[in-house]
Amino acid sequence: MPATKLNGPAAPTLGPQRRLAHLIDLYERNFQLLERLLPELELPFDHAVSRSDSDLPLHLIAVERSPYTVELRLTYEFREPEGLRLAPDFWIKVYRDARVAEAQRCSQRPPWLAQEGGAPEVGAYLHDQWSRNLMLARWLEYLLHHGHGFAHIARPRHAAAALAAA
Repeated sequence: MPATKLNGPAAPTLGPQRRLAHLIDLYERNFQLLERLLPELELPFDHAVSRSDSDLPLHLIAVERSPYTVELRLTYEFREPEGLRLAPDFWIKVYRDARVAEAQRCSQRPPWLAQEGGAPEVGAYLHDQWSRNLMLARWLEYLLHHGHGFAHIARPRHAAAALAAA
């Protein structure tokens, strides 16, 4: 099936034979899309909401920061009688130095724990990572198409970034 392209290189698509190199290509694509959605990958805020005229509010939550990586969540919030539901709830690790972004977890998709073993485990790992990260790439393209972004929205700044700017 052909890849969808939105002002940038298309996400790679493959038949049943998936390799680690193809997964890395997908991580690079996710980084490029995230960089367009979120130009400040250092995340100078803890939580921000992007609003679009044609889509639900998109929540971005900073989970963890380190000198070369940042972990974040992207999700919609649904308020229901049973309580708050986040869907899709992507946990994304961004490696700024390597310029890749990996979808580590997503709602209703338990994380696959890598185990040492033979080829079946490697195949299962690649398949699971491929599915989750391809879904992330397609959702990021959708969000950009609907005008989401965190470049110029009003948001509370992270305390350290606010002090540095002062």
